[in-house]
Amino acid sequence: MFEGGFLFDTSAILYTNLLYIFLMLIPLHYKENIIYQKITKGIFIVTNLIVIIMNLMDTVYFQYTHRRTTASVFSEFKNEGNLGGIFGTELLNHWYLTLLAVAFGYALFKLYCKPRVVKVNHLPVYYTVNLIILGVAVYLCIGGMRGGFTGMVRPITISNANKYVDRPIETGIVLNTPFSIYRTLGKKPFMVPQYFDKEKLETLYSPIHLPKDSAQFRPLNVVVFILESFGKENSGFLNEDLDNGTYKGYMPFLDSIMSEGLTFKYSFSNGMKSIDGMPSVLSGIPMFVEPFFLTPASLNTVSSIGGELKKKGYYTAFFHGADNGSMGFEAFARTVGYTNYYGRTEYNEAHPGNKDFDGHWGIWDEKFFQFFANTLSTFQQPFAAALFSLSSHHPFAVPTEYEGVFPKGNKAIRQCIGYTDNALKLFFEKVSKEPWYKNTLFVFTADHTNSQERPEYETESGLFSVPIVFYQPGTDLKGYRKEMIAQQIDIMPTVLGYLGYDKPYISFGCDLLNTQPEDTYAVNYINGIYQFFKGEYLLHFDGQKSIAMYAFKTDKLLKHNLLGEVADQQQMEDELKAIIQQYMTRMNNDELVIK
Repeated sequence: MFEGGFLFDTSAILYTNLLYIFLMLIPLHYKENIIYQKITKGIFIVTNLIVIIMNLMDTVYFQYTHRRTTASVFSEFKNEGNLGGIFGTELLNHWYLTLLAVAFGYALFKLYCKPRVVKVNHLPVYYTVNLIILGVAVYLCIGGMRGGFTGMVRPITISNANKYVDRPIETGIVLNTPFSIYRTLGKKPFMVPQYFDKEKLETLYSPIHLPKDSAQFRPLNVVVFILESFGKENSGFLNEDLDNGTYKGYMPFLDSIMSEGLTFKYSFSNGMKSIDGMPSVLSGIPMFVEPFFLTPASLNTVSSIGGELKKKGYYTAFFHGADNGSMGFEAFARTVGYTNYYGRTEYNEAHPGNKDFDGHWGIWDEKFFQFFANTLSTFQQPFAAALFSLSSHHPFAVPTEYEGVFPKGNKAIRQCIGYTDNALKLFFEKVSKEPWYKNTLFVFTADHTNSQERPEYETESGLFSVPIVFYQPGTDLKGYRKEMIAQQIDIMPTVLGYLGYDKPYISFGCDLLNTQPEDTYAVNYINGIYQFFKGEYLLHFDGQKSIAMYAFKTDKLLKHNLLGEVADQQQMEDELKAIIQQYMTRMNNDELVIK
């Protein structure tokens, strides 16, 4: 890991200082001028201090994303108007990092060694020597930036970090943030691998879902909750073995829904950020390489639960309590078929003069959930609506009147989970009295995990463990399935299958109600490694070859690499390759809907 870190740090340092190096070594004697030297000193200090601050910021951000920040962060937050306040809060919360940045800036200024100004007498000798030095420096810089000097060495990229670690999560130690940003600026994220010919590819895997001949459509309402950071670790129901069976968790109401609905012991997210959750949950699109709607592929034609049900005459709407345009949610929702959008703007119009803004991101969940309930009751049936919650988000605050009400545990987020869970309870108390309630399928999941505490949730498996729950009041849609694997991208086909949807569509997941347990699976991507859960095993694949295999259900800490010891390894690898190839091909060719 030290060797890898040295390699990537060298590359980042050279990228950062390329202009400075050129200005210092350019073979012109005017560079000896005092003013010129002050300018180059300023360039050196400013550029290096910026990238030092990038690294310091990522020591905070990494604990939420579990990956080094890439260039996509600029697109991710470009529509946020509250970043100044968030940064200000974080500067205070992490004052020691702020002081460290100031110390680094001071050190760069004080310890900078100014070149000795020499009097140039022999210009031919001067230019000759400096040209030679420049030539050597160019050679060294190119080799350092590429990660090697031979013609066989390709420029190192983020994925090369996996060569120096045993686990994908460890690549964050080997990499540095400036390198990760430099190497992803303007890059096309989706490269189509040629694992199989078209015939073989279609045999192994196809994301096209065809209706059953016997399908009879039921026009049920559909309400999807994407709950911010509601990782599986917060659930008492899903952690019946923790603390010798005494673990209660932090979301008792959602746990009660699980006991009444259909849920899964092994269920996973397909990404690690909020912007990964929406395409996965609503459109059946996992996150591979980079968040889907931060790439040029976001201009593709894409459908969703709402988009497909619009074809059946549904009223569709999406709700999120932040400023309209935040995180690109509004644009994506409208693009995939949620015609109507309700954000902070619409809430404020319905509640003029309210004081329900949390001061950071948007409207408190309890208030917005009540708005959601009231608004749903005005819709013409059938309707398909989705809500993305907000309050269980950094900086992990709750309304003043709820301070000390919910268990805080050992992580700041725990009381926020309790607060939003209670908001969900109050929502159901209200809508359970509405005439549309029993004719509605409710779906619950998290966008991603957050603030892991227990070691089994800090693994490559645990970091993606989220609840997935289907619930229709007063029906036999019940059960706790321990033999199946569920994932966010299964939600769209499962919902459409439950309704008896009679049109073809594309989703990379499967219908959990009509798929044999042994055929269910989950896919996700972490730090250059594709993960494939199927049956008893978790396969790690780097795009070229399998690098690890774990019995994830029993080996919860993923300590025992069974690579080469599992009979189904090749079959799992082929299936994963087919999913990747279908994904990349369809992303690049705009083939995400049936045309």
